[in-house]
Amino acid sequence: MSCANFDLKAYLLGELEPNRAAEMRAHLAACQECREEFERLELTRATLLVLRDEEIPRRIAFVCDAAPGGSWWRRLWAPGPRWAFASALVVSLAILVHGMLRSAPPPPTLDAAALEQRISAEVERRLQSSLRQALAEAESRQQERFQQALAVARQQWEFQRKADLLAVEENFNVLKKRMNVLQVHLASNWEGGVR
Repeated sequence: MSCANFDLKAYLLGELEPNRAAEMRAHLAACQECREEFERLELTRATLLVLRDEEIPRRIAFVCDAAPGGSWWRRLWAPGPRWAFASALVVSLAILVHGMLRSAPPPPTLDAAALEQRISAEVERRLQSSLRQALAEAESRQQERFQQALAVARQQWEFQRKADLLAVEENFNVLKKRMNVLQVHLASNWEGGVR
C-alpha cells in the first residue's frame, strides 16, 4: 500500500479501528517518512495541549449585539440578505416544481429489425465502396503494367524493324554488288565472244 492510504491524524487522535491502527503501527515501523511526519504531528499536539484555554473577551460580544434602533419599517427591510436568500429559495423551488411537473418526452423505442437493416445497409454500402475502390486500383495497376509492357514491346519492335531494315539494306547491297560483278563478267564475255 502507498502512504496516501494511511491517515496519520486519525491514528494520532485514536479514531482508527483496532485493525487499521495495527496496520498503521506496522507502516510507521517500516516507513521513515511517515514516522517523521507522525512525530511532527505528536509534537504539534503536545504543544497545543500545553497552551491554556482563554475565554473570548466579553466586550467583543457586546459590540456585536448592539443593534441600532429604529422604526418597524426600517427593521423589516434591514435584513436584506435574509430577503435575498428567501427570494432565491422561492425561485429555486419554482424551478424545481416546474421541472418535476413538466412531462418528460417518451423514451425512444428501439426497433431491432430496423436497426439491423440500417446496419446491414451501411455495411453493404461500405463493402461496395471498398470493392469499387479496390477494383479501380487493380484496374489502374493492370493498365499501368499493360502500358509498360506495350512500351517495351514497341521498343523491341522498333529495334527489330531497324535491324531488319539494316539487314535488308545490307543484303540488297550484296546483291547489287553481285549483280554488278555479274554484269561486268557478262559484259566481258560478251565483248570477248563478239570479237
